[in-house]
Amino acid sequence: MDLKKRGQLAIVVVVIALVATWYWWPETPPPLDLSGPTADWPEWGGDAGGQRFSPLTQITRENVRFLEMVWEHHGGDVSDGGGDIPSTTSYQLTPILVDGTMYGCSPFNRVFALDPETGEEIWSFDPESDLANTRPANQWICRGVAHWLDPELGEVQEPGEEQACRRRIYTATNDARLIALDAATGEPCQGFGEGGQVDLTRGVGSFWWEGEYQVTSAPTVIHDLVVVGSAVSDNGRVDAPSGVVRAYDARSGEMRWAWDPVTPEYRERHPEAPPEGAEFFLGTPNVWGMMSADAERDLLFLPTGNSSPDYYGGQRDGIDEYASSVVALRASTGALVWYFQTVHHDLWDYDVAAQPTLTTVVRDGQELPAVVQATKMGLIFVLHRETGEPILPVQERPVPQDGVAGEVLSPTQPFPVKPPPLVPHALSPDRAWGLTPWHRSECREWIESLRFDGIYTPPSLQGSMMYPGNTGGSNWGGVAVDPVRGVAVANVNDFPFTVRLFPAAEYEREREANPGGEVAPQRGTPYGMSRAPFLSPLGLPCIKPPWGTILAVELATGEVKWEVPLSFIGLFSSGGPLITASGIIFIGAAMDNYLRAFDIATGEELWAGRLPAGGQANPMTYRLHENGRQFVVIAAGGHAKMGTTLGDSIVAFALPETRTPVFRSVGGTLLYVGLALVSAFLLIRFGKYVFSKWLWFGLLVVLVILSTETTWLITQSIVAMVLSFGLALVIAFLLTRFRKYFLSRRRV
Repeated sequence: MDLKKRGQLAIVVVVIALVATWYWWPETPPPLDLSGPTADWPEWGGDAGGQRFSPLTQITRENVRFLEMVWEHHGGDVSDGGGDIPSTTSYQLTPILVDGTMYGCSPFNRVFALDPETGEEIWSFDPESDLANTRPANQWICRGVAHWLDPELGEVQEPGEEQACRRRIYTATNDARLIALDAATGEPCQGFGEGGQVDLTRGVGSFWWEGEYQVTSAPTVIHDLVVVGSAVSDNGRVDAPSGVVRAYDARSGEMRWAWDPVTPEYRERHPEAPPEGAEFFLGTPNVWGMMSADAERDLLFLPTGNSSPDYYGGQRDGIDEYASSVVALRASTGALVWYFQTVHHDLWDYDVAAQPTLTTVVRDGQELPAVVQATKMGLIFVLHRETGEPILPVQERPVPQDGVAGEVLSPTQPFPVKPPPLVPHALSPDRAWGLTPWHRSECREWIESLRFDGIYTPPSLQGSMMYPGNTGGSNWGGVAVDPVRGVAVANVNDFPFTVRLFPAAEYEREREANPGGEVAPQRGTPYGMSRAPFLSPLGLPCIKPPWGTILAVELATGEVKWEVPLSFIGLFSSGGPLITASGIIFIGAAMDNYLRAFDIATGEELWAGRLPAGGQANPMTYRLHENGRQFVVIAAGGHAKMGTTLGDSIVAFALPETRTPVFRSVGGTLLYVGLALVSAFLLIRFGKYVFSKWLWFGLLVVLVILSTETTWLITQSIVAMVLSFGLALVIAFLLTRFRKYFLSRRRV
């Protein structure tokens, strides 16, 4: 290449570098707006009703892109299931912030207090769980803690004096203990139970192993009561540990009431139960998700799970009447006020996982106290808080029948008229998807081999499609509600599962034939079960993305305002959103290790901040004082069963304190400019090889393959793929002719 051509090429490369540098040119952040409100985050869901709404306004649509990581806390508690700890972790914590201090817990139930502006640890308490010999059924999880201020202990007037346990932090553990700690020091409150803790295993039945019965969600505090539910291993046996919900005195730890979730009619039919050694009925629905509280109305709202086991219920005889429901109890007594069943005779593990969200809905000019309940089916029920009656209409519709021998199916299921289902309920072989026509064909054949007559297709010996799958729709992350705009925001998964029943006598053979899969005995029933995500041989879902979206629903009308993919392709998610008064939605949840911000008005993604590990948790936000910054905090420790990056971090983001110019992406800028300079050098130094026959041939092959595969992924059409392949060949031929023409001109 002569000097003139090298100079021209260098000019082109310099122009590219300048354009890239201009795109990533440092911007000066706007000054911090200190005029807005301050706010803490005193409950797991932001408030006792779980709205996950903050009145803060410092972070806006205009400045959210300037957010930066300002501190990171490492707790050290993480497990991939190897070494001395046989079970894995999932860091699903949402910290609380009260009285200027942040409180949280690690997956191993270590409780800690942090400085919310620096992330520095003030104190920590280790419950010393037996990590080596406890195998929690649902991983090592601690979603949060609760607090209570004792009104009988006034503030001490003498400087430097503290009243022990005036404010208490409560945690419930994976090995089933309820513990009360002094919020100031982290020391156990000695007057609570025995040495500061209560044994939750009393009266709930026997265990097959340590960890079959655990508590994963934060306790709920209302009045002077601490209320706890439980999580129980799925599909093991009919006589699984009890799902009883219990309330304990916040000072003494004495049990004040217990709600055993069976009807009076069931008690009459089964006077012999519970068995010796148990105080409560076994195999009942449990409450493993977060509860909500309305102290003014003396109401406690419970999201109930299914009775055990999940996929066969011929033996239940009505023990599941309160299963997969929203249940309202009188908080002071534990008496049933009302319940609304979202699934009748649940055979799909469609337990109510999300926290019932308490808000106000305006209908026909009237303000109505409401419960907004998201479900795994992608259905949202909007109920009157005082009666349980639907505010938005609900219809009972016929559903598929003809279950296995011995099963008694509900002929109908409840469907809200509005909002519409947030995920599809129909799946035909035509919706099969794969990276290649061969993978798509395998997925299509799999769909055709399974029984699927729509949502609520019963489990079968043939194998049935569960769509939506038991991971949702919505799951434990729940929804966020903006009470001013009257909008609920939800992230949902569009992801099927399969379930197959087999004769109980064949359990050992099935387990040996499927060593890496989920196979359970369902002891006490005629059938065992096998469950699996609907994945292709490459490990990708057999349906077209997006597999995860985020959307907004207008609560007064039930209309969906917008829906967009969560992440660039729409990844599966676990966790939930929060909303600020400035109209920003923050959410982690997706499998790609980012915290994102969306515009509540349009669904536009405004910002994405990289996390050190998976953000499968609900974020929280706060601003401590008038001269301070608004922080957004999320636990980034991953979810082992989902396969996201594991870690032990809590990460805080905020706007810069100073107006120092910042790059939109420092790493991106340096990489782009560096690549441009290297490219300039290589092209000038080795320009004669650009038109090498073999290099040219390789580039054309890559062009043909990429264009053909991209067309297939987008269209899933063999005809379109063939046309794309033909067009790519034509372009490759023309480029080959151009190469020959260029070389002939050079010789001249």
